[in-house]
Amino acid sequence: MLEEEEEWESESELDDDTTPEQARKGRDIQGIPWHEVRFTRERYRETRLLNYHNYVNREDEVDRNVLAKQSKRFKKGGQYYAFQLNTRKVRCTIVHFQLRNLVWATSKHDVYIMHNSTVLHWNAVSRRATEVLNLDRPREVGRVQISTMCVHRNLLVAGGFSGELVAKDLNRKELMYSTRITHDDSAITNAVEIFDMPGGGTRVLASNNDSVVRCFDAGTFACLNRFRYQWAVNYAVPSPDRKLLAVVGDSPEGILADFSTGKSVATLEGHQDFSFAVAWHPDGNLFATGNQDTTTRVWDVRNTKEAITVLQGRMGAVRALRFSPDGKFLAMAEPADFVHLFNLKENCNRCQEIDLFGEVAGISFSPDSEAFFIGTEDLTYGSLLEFDRFHADRDDYYFP
Repeated sequence: MLEEEEEWESESELDDDTTPEQARKGRDIQGIPWHEVRFTRERYRETRLLNYHNYVNREDEVDRNVLAKQSKRFKKGGQYYAFQLNTRKVRCTIVHFQLRNLVWATSKHDVYIMHNSTVLHWNAVSRRATEVLNLDRPREVGRVQISTMCVHRNLLVAGGFSGELVAKDLNRKELMYSTRITHDDSAITNAVEIFDMPGGGTRVLASNNDSVVRCFDAGTFACLNRFRYQWAVNYAVPSPDRKLLAVVGDSPEGILADFSTGKSVATLEGHQDFSFAVAWHPDGNLFATGNQDTTTRVWDVRNTKEAITVLQGRMGAVRALRFSPDGKFLAMAEPADFVHLFNLKENCNRCQEIDLFGEVAGISFSPDSEAFFIGTEDLTYGSLLEFDRFHADRDDYYFP
């Protein structure tokens, strides 16, 4: 089944890009005209911090004072990734307020985002968007509301609000798989991971609200394993050596499991609410979990009795986590307004805080770690932001 790719055009009249040159001259990186509104950016930020309500499932159990005491004190002002571009030519949309994995970069020039049941490819060189997958059209599984997605090389896999899993070969422009993998009443596909196996072959891992993690062969989409847990699984990801599986979900506790059997080998304790993010460091020793209690906990697989570091956000849950492929940085996204970049070589003692306005739809490093992308949802100022790795031999960088 072939689908033609289409040039995609935003309906917005506010498609002006913002460049570092414009930002240095005083333009807001998101193009917000603060001079035309009755309050300053600083005043609006204070108001947002004061009035923002963070969603939790276990309100009586979350104690921010305890979390603050546990959390590392780190300095801001890190300059790791410099602002490169903000474009409103592509705008992310969010289907489920707790699921924020809707931006994936396959190179520093190729980014995929979700917009209204379609997946768009953004070419950062030509600055053009192309529609590569449209699930708004009638098909075997009906219209699919994309709740999550992942892109790995030429393979795009999207998960749906009703338990769908749809895969497309981007080179051949051909749908490979399209079905509901679960018919449970609570069937949301919460997360998808695509990864290569050490001995060859590629796998797709789907985490669903029916408490099951399913592993598929990426060539045939035969289901190789099903692992059932005691709570809805919000994210599962294998270790780099594919021996372990980190699993988080609707529980304050996470699980470290055997990748081949799915059986728990360690319980991760310390979070106070439900977790929606987990990521492995490329060295295979460290991994991180992100929770609605506003913290990220960094763990060492060699001793999981307690987290080695606790990092607290500014105002909301930790919805997405990514380690840079070179292992030097950890990116932590809140539901809105803030993305934090921690320098692992400095033991997370310093952070670059990216201060925005809008819901964060997803974050992604490029495979070479040279670019970092943030997708935001907002009726007026929704956009894709690009940041480039700072190198000291250049003097034209801008840090907001």
